Amino acid sequence: MQRTSFDQMQCPVARSLDRVGEWWSILILRDAFYGLTRFDQFAQSLGIAPNMLTRRLKALCEAGLMERRLYQERPARYEYVLTDKGRDFRPVLWTLFAWGNRHLAPEGESVSLIDPETGLAVDPVVVDRRTGRPLSDGVRVVAGPAASPRLRRRFERQTAL
Repeated sequence: MQRTSFDQMQCPVARSLDRVGEWWSILILRDAFYGLTRFDQFAQSLGIAPNMLTRRLKALCEAGLMERRLYQERPARYEYVLTDKGRDFRPVLWTLFAWGNRHLAPEGESVSLIDPETGLAVDPVVVDRRTGRPLSDGVRVVAGPAASPRLRRRFERQTAL
């Protein structure tokens, strides 16, 4: 079954999902943040079929989130490391951790986020980089400078309601 691509949509959520929206991709990125780099490590951690893991790693490399590096010549063996673009996904992952712990773990947290300096639990929030204020329901979505006329009309209708 052919997957629909969202890479031509102007919506940043759709474009992001086009790169990391498949669940194996997010779990591979999670494991890369845990320090895994080798194909066999990912396969063992995830219990994923080798052909699926190959496709997901290739897609993550093509999207610029991971980089394939030769670490052994004979036989050729590669590791997969996060790029700067991939490392920028870390706050998204931590936010998913917090959301999942808050709403999908009635038995309690199986994984916690901890500040390594203080040992205290971390509760991530999304903040505005310029002001430092937490984002809340007061944030509005508006058409950006590169928005198409169609997208601009869509947001104009929504703000008029």
